[in-house]
Amino acid sequence: MSEERSGEKTGAQALVQTLVDADVNVCFANPGTSEMHFVAALDSNPEMRCVLGLFEGIVTGAADGYGRMAGKPAVTLTHLGPGLANGLANVHNAKKACTPLVNVVGDHATYHRKFDAPLTSDVEALARPMSGWVQVAQSADEVSGLGAAAVQAALAPPGQVATLILPADTAWNSTSVQAAPLPRLTPVAPDGAAVDDAVKLLRSATRPVLLMNGVLTEERLALADRIAQATGAQVMCDTFVTRTQRGAGRAEPLRLPYFGEQAAEVLAGVDALVLVGTKAPVTFFAYPGKPSELTPEGCTVHQLVARDGDIDGALQALADAVGALSLAPRVVAYEPPGMPSGQLDPVKLGAVLGHLFPENAVFVDESATGGFGAVPATRTTHPHDWLQLTGGSIGYGLPCATGAAVACPDRPVICLQADGGGMYTVQALWTQAREQLDVTNIILNNGKYAILQVEFARVGAHNPGPKAMSMLDLTKPALNWVHLAQGMGMPGTRVTTVDEFARALGDALVTPGPALIEAMI
Repeated sequence: MSEERSGEKTGAQALVQTLVDADVNVCFANPGTSEMHFVAALDSNPEMRCVLGLFEGIVTGAADGYGRMAGKPAVTLTHLGPGLANGLANVHNAKKACTPLVNVVGDHATYHRKFDAPLTSDVEALARPMSGWVQVAQSADEVSGLGAAAVQAALAPPGQVATLILPADTAWNSTSVQAAPLPRLTPVAPDGAAVDDAVKLLRSATRPVLLMNGVLTEERLALADRIAQATGAQVMCDTFVTRTQRGAGRAEPLRLPYFGEQAAEVLAGVDALVLVGTKAPVTFFAYPGKPSELTPEGCTVHQLVARDGDIDGALQALADAVGALSLAPRVVAYEPPGMPSGQLDPVKLGAVLGHLFPENAVFVDESATGGFGAVPATRTTHPHDWLQLTGGSIGYGLPCATGAAVACPDRPVICLQADGGGMYTVQALWTQAREQLDVTNIILNNGKYAILQVEFARVGAHNPGPKAMSMLDLTKPALNWVHLAQGMGMPGTRVTTVDEFARALGDALVTPGPALIEAMI
């Protein structure tokens, strides 16, 4: 039971104070009428920073980026069921990333629901599929206690989405109940038998693999590499990972390719798969006549530690058991690519980015097909954090970069964003400009949903005609990202050559505040 302090205040004020006491001090918000008392409570508590998003997908995506980098939840504020629904795509991405996140969703007053007003909906039913914890406040006296429980639930290993539904009267009514923060839950301790079985499997296998996901810290990757050296295993990670600390001086896992055929080729011959914070690999989609599971036939799959377990402890125990702790990890050397020349294309764009890559950056990647040159070109640059699209729901990059910049104000943030996905949440540029966040947005403009053109053939839908292809085309009319950025209060530059891109990127990286570069590839 949490400690309680007396003092009359509104339920909303009690909730905000509980959040602040629990070290949740950033709120990404798009409020409506039912949330006005919560807004007033934000205004009365100077320890809570409030960041406005013009669309709920910005709010939830920014909270995802914040949580990934801060290691603690931000709170989101959205308006009733439709407001939450507008933000659910990026809540889905946060769920798949196991990001700690607290949603506060305003609802009609408890006594008003029965009248079925136009905005009445089943908020709980909307929230539950994307949330690990959902509660509805019934009175002002419950609110702060539920807030403390929501933070505890969001931080439950490895992190999850917690949604608190706040009827308007529970926010405006008075209460003297002020709940204290609840203790942080600890991860599941390493299983000695799972460690012993992993040792036996790694030593008996011909081609063993450690497959990882989650927050791949420098320390975790170093331990995994030591284990690989001692056992002859190979360290791999899933295609999309929550957060990877990569770059020079850090051990590097092999990333599974996106396309199932390529992933199957990488895994061919693997006879032991030891899972670290992940599950056995599957294809992103089903394809006619092709398997969904990527585990090779005859391969033994062993769960060393699940996502909610003590990953650090399990890796430490396994490294100790195989005699790997004395080994030095094999790390990437600092070898940035040289500066290319000529017309811009995805490969040359990646080389320029790698050549100019700043120190201690946060690299947010929703580049889709246009980024295939940037990912390998940045692997030997300065150490940095790499955030990826874990849930596959596009429109994540710009908001995630926004939240990452709020979490890490002393670090440069680079967002590599495909043009199609960027249009889902373009309003994030306005929030970046309003908050003067240090984000360099690189828009990869190829004028189409290129990945879907590739997928047409892969799913067996051959010979698409002009009507089908028009659904994948973004040139009629063509998007002008420079004008879009300027309309949101941000400087924008269009580049078509390597020299133009290098100059624009260099300027953006040394100029405080946000900028957008539209790269015509």
